[in-house]
Amino acid sequence: MGERTYSVEIGTQKVELPVVSLGDQLALALLITVDMGVRFMSQAGKELAEVLAPYDVDIVATVATMGIPVAVEVTRHLGLDQYVILHKTHKIHLADAVTERVRSITTDAEQQLLFDRARIKDVAGRRVAIVDDVISTGASTGAALRLLRSIGAEIVVIGTLVTEASVWRSSLGEDALMVRALGSIPVFRPDGSGGLVEDWAG
Repeated sequence: MGERTYSVEIGTQKVELPVVSLGDQLALALLITVDMGVRFMSQAGKELAEVLAPYDVDIVATVATMGIPVAVEVTRHLGLDQYVILHKTHKIHLADAVTERVRSITTDAEQQLLFDRARIKDVAGRRVAIVDDVISTGASTGAALRLLRSIGAEIVVIGTLVTEASVWRSSLGEDALMVRALGSIPVFRPDGSGGLVEDWAG
């Protein structure tokens, strides 16, 4: 049997995403931004930037790693120069980082978001757009919101290439109203006969 894929429209672009099992009861369509190529990411970044432009964004923030190509292209197409990254792995410049706990759907253990204190001046008191590749459970986005607000950022909009199912809506609460997406995907559950069915509730 060949690889399962899921067809999704992300803005004006249609792509086939591989569907990968996360155990017996759950499978996900994987959007791996670092594998999508320059042309796809440039177009997606342009289209997401057009959605975010009315919010008068000063700077773009994202969560490493898959959000980085999104942040680069959105920043470029908004005509901005700087963006900031919330990291999930310790690096030498993050020894004294601002931290926030997070657990995502694709990692087993609880992690921390880390933000370089030297970059606080770039977001404090400024209009910030959080962008990401996928918003699924809302855990990473929620942690990014808490961390950035704790250092004085004004979050004005949240942009993503796709939302996954709908758990993120309850997870983010009122902040879910800020989410703008170019597309949406379900999660998948076994149908009892070797196939998968779409689950939009999650």
